[in-house]
Amino acid sequence: MFKRAIVRPPSPNFADGLTAAALGAPDYKLALRQHAAYCAALVKCGLEVVELAVDTRFPDSTFVEDTAVITPRCAVITRPGAASRAGETEAIRAALAQTFPQLHAIEAPGTVDGGDICEADNHFLIGISERTNEAGAQQLAAILRGVGHTADFVDIRGAAGLLHLKSGLTYLGANHLVVWDALAQRTAFHGYELIRVASGDEYAANCIRVNEYVLVAAGFPAFAATLRGLGYRLIELEMSEFQKMDGGLSCLSLRF
Repeated sequence: MFKRAIVRPPSPNFADGLTAAALGAPDYKLALRQHAAYCAALVKCGLEVVELAVDTRFPDSTFVEDTAVITPRCAVITRPGAASRAGETEAIRAALAQTFPQLHAIEAPGTVDGGDICEADNHFLIGISERTNEAGAQQLAAILRGVGHTADFVDIRGAAGLLHLKSGLTYLGANHLVVWDALAQRTAFHGYELIRVASGDEYAANCIRVNEYVLVAAGFPAFAATLRGLGYRLIELEMSEFQKMDGGLSCLSLRF
């Protein structure tokens, strides 16, 4: 059960962040309202929400997930793959130090974005991408194995439209793995009960299980119906302004 989440509202220069989405510039005021609704949903799920200060030095800093990997056994400060995001980890390190007296860290030349790391119970799927390199993936796997977790690598370089591994899959518990149809044959996903996301609904794959609920992006009724049919309780959230900046539901919080 998650008890706490770290979030950071989007900054006034949010539109200056990195994106390849080609969906137009985000509406800042609407992004703030969507972020507030997201935080309210986390509270509804039973979490205490810790809100970090807005930081205009880092337009992408609302996507706090990329700065750390947190498990029940350890916390790892990442080393984001985009140079413009390197300084974002400072505030996250300070916030996590209050709960985790010993913090691991990814070191150069390794890079890791938290959006490439999917926790499936005691097992971790580590994406190798344009943001998470092989050196970083190997470092993270060694840290996780050192505290009793297992890990597999999933190379998504060259996968069209996939910035991070978790842009294309989510673990919901009970052996259910939400996954893009285009990724479903990957060896690392064998053994899971796959919930396939059809072409055109790919953005919906980035949903998150938070205690008794699953947070899903609004606007994907077929996918929502599939999850409800499996017994999941949903909270649907508007995410249009974050989608414009290549962000999803998981990106906006660190949950532990």
